[in-house]
Amino acid sequence: MTDLTGKIAVVTGGTGVLGSNVAMGLLQAGAKVMVIGSRDETVAAALEKLSPYGEVKGLACNMLDPKASVTARDKVMAEWGRIDILVNAAGGNVPGATVMDDQSIFDDMKLEDLHRVIDLNLWATIYPCLIFGKVMAEQKSGSIINVSSMAAYDSLTRVMGYSIAKEGVNALTKWLAQEMAIKYSEKIRVNAIAPGFFIGNQNRKALLNDDGTYTERSHKVINKTPMRRFGDITELNGMVNFLCSDEASFITGTIIPIDGGFSAFSGV
Repeated sequence: MTDLTGKIAVVTGGTGVLGSNVAMGLLQAGAKVMVIGSRDETVAAALEKLSPYGEVKGLACNMLDPKASVTARDKVMAEWGRIDILVNAAGGNVPGATVMDDQSIFDDMKLEDLHRVIDLNLWATIYPCLIFGKVMAEQKSGSIINVSSMAAYDSLTRVMGYSIAKEGVNALTKWLAQEMAIKYSEKIRVNAIAPGFFIGNQNRKALLNDDGTYTERSHKVINKTPMRRFGDITELNGMVNFLCSDEASFITGTIIPIDGGFSAFSGV
């Protein structure tokens, strides 16, 4: 197992399924973790879940509020004095920004929800990269992991806003990687993971029928996944921990699929 003993990690969106799982993996590797969620009650629930795995603390913060994010960063610094790892797991989709097969993008897409999903996935990644990343620039070391998606590889039906936002995350990752390395330190690395399809709270209704069988959309996903299965959320942790470690010292600016081969397969 990758050893992250002594590393200080911040996980935004750390109360969600993906974020809390990544936080658990970091704790198991020996890191101290600050999980950041949007509400006090979800932070408390995450801390109860994660506490058995290591030293973890939590903060409630709206990552779309730069001033609140600065306050959160300052609290981490007051607690531990440095930030070695930033995982930007805040994000998700918004129902009103989804266009189903029987809907019209012109009549049924809610523009306010389209803005919301782009904000949640792109701006809630940009702000912490700049605010927490400034600490890394000053200390001349650190690893930032952003969360992309298969929606940034292919134009998946239904999720236009989510796809646009995740394409932006990819561009941000590449741009910030070169900016950090050239201007601040080659020991600051910025990468992204692009998860394939995992059944979670947000997509459960799209992928599973009420009786637990696969929906038509699930069968399409499985047919384009060479491993012929959905991923387990814990299968993200090995790559995240590796990218956060000194073992990945020459890796920056990459977007790495963790997808069972989905992005490599044409379906033919």
